[in-house]
Amino acid sequence: MSYRLGVDVGGTFTDLFLVDEKSGRIFTAKVPSTPADQSIGVLNGIERVCGKAGVRPEVIDHVMHGTTVATNTVLTGTGARCGLVTTKGYRQVLQIARSFVPGGLGGWVIYNKSLPMAPLSCTIEAHERVAADGAVVQALDEDQLRRDLATLKQRKIEALTVSLINSFANASHERRVREIASRELPGIPVSLSSDVVPEMQEYERTVTTVANSYVRPRVSRYVANLKAKIEMAAKDVKLHILRSDGGLAGAEGAEEYPVNLLMSGPAGGVTGALWVAVQAGFPHLLTVDVGGTSTDVALIQNGEPRLRRETTVGDVTVRASSVDIRTVGAGGGSIAHVPELTRALRVGPQSAGADPGPAAYGRGGTEPTVTDANVVLGYLPEMQKLGGDMTLNRQLSTQAVQKVATALDLSLKDAALGIYNIVNENMVGALRLVSVEQGYDPRDYALIAFGGAGPLHANALSRLLGSWPSIIPPGPGVLCALGDATTAVRDERARTYVKKFSDTNAAELATILKKLAAEAARSLERDGVPRAEITTSYQVDLRYHGQGLRLTINISIAELEKKGLTAISDQFDAEHKRLFTFALQLEHEIVTLRASVQGRGIKLKRAAIAAGSADPKAAVVGKQASYMDGKSVTARVYDRALLKSGNRIAGPAIVMEMDSTTVILPKHHGKVDKLGNILIYPDKYQAKRN
Repeated sequence: MSYRLGVDVGGTFTDLFLVDEKSGRIFTAKVPSTPADQSIGVLNGIERVCGKAGVRPEVIDHVMHGTTVATNTVLTGTGARCGLVTTKGYRQVLQIARSFVPGGLGGWVIYNKSLPMAPLSCTIEAHERVAADGAVVQALDEDQLRRDLATLKQRKIEALTVSLINSFANASHERRVREIASRELPGIPVSLSSDVVPEMQEYERTVTTVANSYVRPRVSRYVANLKAKIEMAAKDVKLHILRSDGGLAGAEGAEEYPVNLLMSGPAGGVTGALWVAVQAGFPHLLTVDVGGTSTDVALIQNGEPRLRRETTVGDVTVRASSVDIRTVGAGGGSIAHVPELTRALRVGPQSAGADPGPAAYGRGGTEPTVTDANVVLGYLPEMQKLGGDMTLNRQLSTQAVQKVATALDLSLKDAALGIYNIVNENMVGALRLVSVEQGYDPRDYALIAFGGAGPLHANALSRLLGSWPSIIPPGPGVLCALGDATTAVRDERARTYVKKFSDTNAAELATILKKLAAEAARSLERDGVPRAEITTSYQVDLRYHGQGLRLTINISIAELEKKGLTAISDQFDAEHKRLFTFALQLEHEIVTLRASVQGRGIKLKRAAIAAGSADPKAAVVGKQASYMDGKSVTARVYDRALLKSGNRIAGPAIVMEMDSTTVILPKHHGKVDKLGNILIYPDKYQAKRN
């Protein structure tokens, strides 16, 4: 008997999803997160979910974990003290950076750029030079390097980055620097740009590798600590960490290349949403993951999440593949406040987090949060227990929200509704970034909401965007953990290859892509993935000759061999036209070739629920006084576990379950499909005709 466990650690709760691989039985649990040591919350969750399943932790053989350790390290500025080795003449590469300032023209006035993760005082120059074609122009001066490394030792660096010019073409000098540094700086982890991101553009390569060094010690300690504690509970378990691109990395790979984990946590939700929605027949999706601290959104087209070649956390952008996820500081714990200067209501990005949390938790929090507003509005029923066992204190929520009501001279309920509406608008702003601003009409997509707070806001978000239906999957609060459990090991290899179409051919590209795929496949085999289970995809970064912008195009070897280079250029022209409304009559130029490999994830199908009539009265467990759309209403309260396929839930209604609560607004209804999803539509909904 073997079990696979998905674990997602959020700012407020730790979610667990346990699967019996043989029978397909599923067990879930939700426990409070422990920010001081996240592994404690994970172990508490393992104990609880195994108790529900009636098994001992020893039966778990795979643990798939989505983590925010790397993300939070960057956001809080608590990473390692980094040293940096550059080629002579490039010492200020991080300070020069790129001349991008967010926020339009006003950004030049208000933008405070964060300091580089490797300070200039800890940056040294290697006396060496490699040409763009890989030829050695100047040999490495090893004696000078040793003297300079001694100064870094005096400055007590905790991690070292080596990023030499043109090392993507010839990494021999970087490898020699690592050999010398391992003797001069024993115990200091060394990251090479030729290993982390062997691509052109020295700034992007350097900042990415420095970010890898910055988070590496903390991630390594966390992964090693978690692995040791899990192995104490479940012997011979294999720990995998979710990557930013939605795949899995082995524990060793996660420790060595943690820059690939910056979007680890949110990527699990997209994977889980995709698994649910495709089975339900909705391949085009907007995903909304609302947690305690933030909301993460993404777009899925034709059953495939959109990937980016860059990952952004705070104001740090690194070159690492990730699901195109946008994050806004709007969650259940987001704090509402009224600034003295503007007297206008604001919600977030500050959050009450898990400790002390919203006032409703009764743990000492006094600030009004989105959760407190939902309590005051009656969206969390009297009998509801958060996470299955946490009783909400309504009096404390009322006292907290009253601060906003008094400041704005509004009634208590109108103040709470204002908080609810504003946080919804903040979420819509993030959704527009992945849809409207990239040329996609949100009305062509269903919206799937999950996370502990997602179903509370789904109906309102769909109404604002015109995205129907709102899909509420079973167990929405643990969907990220489901995504962790059902994903597969993944890796990729890339190579800079700057050539115009006239200087290359399809056969040469195919040969290089196959070689990259073979290199990446070997890393999966070391993680125990059989060659027969490995699937491969290929990408080409392309641009018009003379253009700075480049776009990533997916390509198959079969199409490349059949159609030649036009198989790439036709896709590029179409994507360029979709994004910018035009294509150019210029020669195309290849920049980077990439091969991505992935193992086979668990084959898990959600069982159909019992069929019933349209009348859901058997699932009614009470009524709740609520405040919706500016009016007092009485909402029927349903127990989701009692709903059956075919039930039609008329709004206003509230649907309770262990890990979340769904709100269905007046003049809307929810249909329960055969898999237990609640599909919310307006009463007068007419499907869009193409």
